[in-house]
Parts: sequence; structure tokens; C-alpha cells
Amino acid sequence: MSEVGLAVGETVPDVRQALVRPDGRTETVPLSELAAEKPVLLNFYTADFSPDCISEWCEFRDFDWFASGEDVRVVGASKSGQRFHRKFISQFDLGFPLFADTDLRLADAFGVRYEAFRVSTRARRSCFLVDGEMTVRYKWVGNHWLDPTRDTPPVGEIHEAIVDELGLAETETFGF
Repeated sequence: MSEVGLAVGETVPDVRQALVRPDGRTETVPLSELAAEKPVLLNFYTADFSPDCISEWCEFRDFDWFASGEDVRVVGASKSGQRFHRKFISQFDLGFPLFADTDLRLADAFGVRYEAFRVSTRARRSCFLVDGEMTVRYKWVGNHWLDPTRDTPPVGEIHEAIVDELGLAETETFGF
């Protein structure tokens, strides 16, 4: 089986998609604009309000280091539309913006688009750290044997990998 997704060290194509911000504002933003300010941890997930995604995003929210947003900008991407993103952010008090990747152009750019059960296309659950040069610095891709959207990102491991990769000082994470 070939490797799924862009490899560490590869350059990410600059894709523009609708971004729903935590305050509800929506604008079309190129990924490079976000990455120019600070590294972006782009998290592809199945869909808003699916039970596995609720627990995943609440874990990112509750992991204090990611929630602070000081060193890395956490951004989500799913096939869900803008309206659902606004409701999802509001209901779970998420401090992270979400790309509405309804046409899966962002998932295509990262090489994580796939056909689920030969019925519908979506993004494979995955996380990529992208720096200001649009280079992949870290990646995690789910590899569940039947449904790659069922794997949940190991938030603690991702945090440790990013701290190591970016040479950041370890911060208190309240036991996580």
C-alpha cells in the first residue's frame, strides 16, 4: 500500500476555501495566509456532529496547549458546510476555525481524499503541521482497516511531536 497524504518535507498547494471563524464570521482564505502568521495544525475530520468528531474536537479544545493558540494555529477541515460549522463551533464552544471543504479541494491538495464504502467521498482523518513556507513538518494519518475516518488523532502525541519539531519550550498542560 502506498503512503497516504503529503509526506513530511513536501510543499502544500495553496488552496482557498471558506473558513468559519469562532465568532461566526466566514471568509474565503488561502491556507498560506494562516500559515504566514504561525504554523498551522490542519485537522481533517469526518463531519460536524458525528459522535467521534465531537469527542475529537472537544479533546483539542480541552488540551490547554492547543487551546491557547500561542505557538500553533489549530484549524479543522471537513466536508460539512458553513452553516453546520457555525452551529458546531457554537454548541461545543470551539476556539478553532473550520474550513468548509465541501468540494474536497483541500483534502485533494493534501492527498487524503478517498471514497468511503464506494458510496461517498470524504477526507481521511488526518493532521498536518504546515509552516510559513507551506512545508509539511509533521503528519498523522488514520489507517483503520475498514474506515479511515474511525481513527482518532492522538492529541497528546501530536502535541509532543509539534513541540519537538518546532523546538518549542514545553508548557504545562494540566495533566494531559
